[in-house]
Amino acid sequence: MSIQWREFWEIASYVVTALGLPVAVLFFAWEQRKERDNEEEEGYQLLSDAYNDFLKVVLAHPDLHLRTQEPLPDPTSEQRERMLVIFDMLISLFERAFLVAYKVDMSETERRRWNSWDDYMREWCRREDFHNALPLLLSGEDREFQEYIRRVAAEERGPIIVTS
Repeated sequence: MSIQWREFWEIASYVVTALGLPVAVLFFAWEQRKERDNEEEEGYQLLSDAYNDFLKVVLAHPDLHLRTQEPLPDPTSEQRERMLVIFDMLISLFERAFLVAYKVDMSETERRRWNSWDDYMREWCRREDFHNALPLLLSGEDREFQEYIRRVAAEERGPIIVTS
C-alpha cells in the first residue's frame, strides 16, 4: 500500500510540475504586464497633470492672449519676456511628453495617448509667435524631439525660418 501512495505522490508531483509551473509563469507574466500598463497610465496622468498646471500659468497671464490664435499685437518687452518663458515651459513639457510617450511602433492605447500630445503641439505650432520662437526654444533640446516638432510646425504653419 505504501508503494501505491508513493507512486500517487510521484505522479501528483509530475502533474503539479507539468501544469502548475506553466500556469504560474503565465500568471507572473500577466501581473507584470498589468503593472507595466499601470505605470504607463500613471506616467500619462502625470504628463496630463503637468499640462493642466501649464494651462494655469497661461490663465494667470491673460494679457498675453495665449489662448487665441492671433499673436499679441505690439507686446511690450516685459510681455515678450514672459511669453518666451511660458513658451520655454511648454517646449520642456512637450519634450518630456515626447521622450516618455512617443514610440515609432505604438499600441492602440499608446497611439491614442500620443495623439493628444500631437494635437497640443499642432495647436501651439499654429500660433505665429510660438512658431517664430521655435528656433530659440529648440536650442539644446533632444535631436529627435527637435525633428518631430519641426515637422509638426512645418505641417501646421510652414518651415521654421532661423533669423539672425
